[in-house]
Amino acid sequence: MLTVNMHDAKSQLSKLVEQALSGEDVVIAKAGIPAVRLVPVQRNQAERKPGRFKGKVTLAPDFDETPEEVIAAFEGRA
Repeated sequence: MLTVNMHDAKSQLSKLVEQALSGEDVVIAKAGIPAVRLVPVQRNQAERKPGRFKGKVTLAPDFDETPEEVIAAFEGRA
């Protein structure tokens, strides 16, 4: 476990981030007392499953039909 004080962490942040990304435990201390731990963000890399909502989502039969009054309002004729 690598422990650095706040002042050193400010000047060596890029190096400390690289060390944390490589798996090293990095702790930043304030006045000699451990304050925070620098760790990589864990991303959920679950594999995408296309089609999982197939048959569960429906559209109204008139989905593609826009009423004339709505078209007129968009065109400034209403």
